[in-house]
Amino acid sequence: MTDDDLTAVRVDQFLAHPPAKVWRALTEPELIAQWLMPGDFRLAVGHRYTMHVPALPATGFSGTISAEVLAFKPEEMLRIGWRDADPDAASGADWTITWTLQAEGHGTRLFLVHEGFDPDHPLQQQARKIMAVGWRSRTMSRLIALLDHL
Repeated sequence: MTDDDLTAVRVDQFLAHPPAKVWRALTEPELIAQWLMPGDFRLAVGHRYTMHVPALPATGFSGTISAEVLAFKPEEMLRIGWRDADPDAASGADWTITWTLQAEGHGTRLFLVHEGFDPDHPLQQQARKIMAVGWRSRTMSRLIALLDHL
C-alpha cells in the first residue's frame, strides 16, 4: 500500500464475512454507530445527516461532519459525501468516501477510497495522514470486531 496519491486514502481489506453481512454493517445505523460513529444514516440518495467526533485542531477540523448519501448499489457500493459542518473551519474538508464490496471466496474484499484531499493544503494533508492510519487500523479493527460479533 502506497501513500503517493496526496488526494486520497485507499484501503483494501479482506473480511471473512459475506457481502450481505458487510453491507448491513455499512448501512444499518445501529451497526454504523458501533464501528464508525453514530448518525442519522438512511440508505437513500440525497439523505443528509450529521456525525460528531472530537475536534482535531491539528487539522482545523471542527468535529462535526455533514454527510450525504451520494450513490449506492446494494451489497456492492456506497458513496458518501463528508464535509466539515463549520463552513469557516480551516480544514476545508469536502471529501467523498466510497465503499466497494466484492465477493471473494467465503468472504468479502472491501475497498475504501476516501478522496478529495487538496495536495497543496497543509491541514488537509495532515488530516489525510491521520485518517490513513485511522481507517487502516482503528476503524477496520472495529468493523471486523462488529462483523465477528454479528
